Amino acid sequence: MKNRKRKNRNAEKPRVYVCHTYYHVYITFLKELSLPEEEQGKADLVLSMMSTDFENLKSRVESTGMFRKVYMFDEKREDFFPELAKWRRGTGNILGNLYYRIRFTGQYAQLEAPFVPVDFREYGDIYVYCDSDPIGYYLNHYKIPYHALEDGLNCLKNYDAARYDNRGLFWLKVFMSRCLNLIFVQNGYGKYCIDMEVNDLSVLRYGCPRYVEKPRQQLVDRLTPQDRDKILRAFIRDKEGLERQLAESGGTKDKILILTDPLCTLEVRERIFRDIIKKYEPEGMIFLKPHPRDTLDYRTLFPEYPQFDATVPMELLGFFPGVRFKKVVGVLTVLNAITFADEIVRLGEDFMDAYEDPKIHRQNELI
Repeated sequence: MKNRKRKNRNAEKPRVYVCHTYYHVYITFLKELSLPEEEQGKADLVLSMMSTDFENLKSRVESTGMFRKVYMFDEKREDFFPELAKWRRGTGNILGNLYYRIRFTGQYAQLEAPFVPVDFREYGDIYVYCDSDPIGYYLNHYKIPYHALEDGLNCLKNYDAARYDNRGLFWLKVFMSRCLNLIFVQNGYGKYCIDMEVNDLSVLRYGCPRYVEKPRQQLVDRLTPQDRDKILRAFIRDKEGLERQLAESGGTKDKILILTDPLCTLEVRERIFRDIIKKYEPEGMIFLKPHPRDTLDYRTLFPEYPQFDATVPMELLGFFPGVRFKKVVGVLTVLNAITFADEIVRLGEDFMDAYEDPKIHRQNELI
């Protein structure tokens, strides 16, 4: 496709990654460590503060020497700009709505521009996780080609956000985005999106011409012990403390790891995980691993259960020798990347039906 050739090959800086979560940074490390050694340490990293508190991750990443520079990005949601609200009101007809969306798309990108911390035109390759966030609007409006990356492991399998957000006249909206650049549709449908990396094409219900399969497990399998140490130094605030916690939890009793999700209201979320603990506690010793964006105070509400730092990507638990769980249980999180458990249990949409309106978590069924 023509779009695949539109990166800046004369750029003085080779590449930059825009990350919105700890998991994004983890995948970025995997991608950089897969490159020849002489190519490492030349990329820049941009950490968006819009949805994640990265605490002191910047300094820890810098200490690894894996990136040339690390920038913080004060990315702004649309509600930060009150002047955008008028373009979000419906007009009662399709043409009026499309006109409002065109105005919203352009103005949002212009308002976001002062907060962008780097000149993306200086880079040969730009990699963006979550181009549905303001950065996607910005890059497309200013005609800057970029590569999109899957937000979470196989996340499109259950929630194809581009199709769900653009239900009704989807292909007209894609035409207006990909061909005319009048509006913006995320996840491979933007005019200046070169391609979009996904983990596994076979699990996706809907395809897109710009999807490119790049299995993430292959990146993990090629890591050396030195590579793993670099990643741990970046993500683990207290490596010795975590190692001690894992050692002290040893013994003959089976261990059950429960992964939380930022689901429902806080009140309902607490009930969900109390129910899960009650169900699995008879099988072994319970451990909790809060999701990085889960704001429920598990340490106060569940003080009797050992808990891992929410900021540590769950995949890193497999980097510690001897760590093994009888079972890892999640609700909607995709668990395919977990290699340190005898059994993985994803409770899924049927489980969630008892706690909230099924329409909230069955997006692909509503497309």
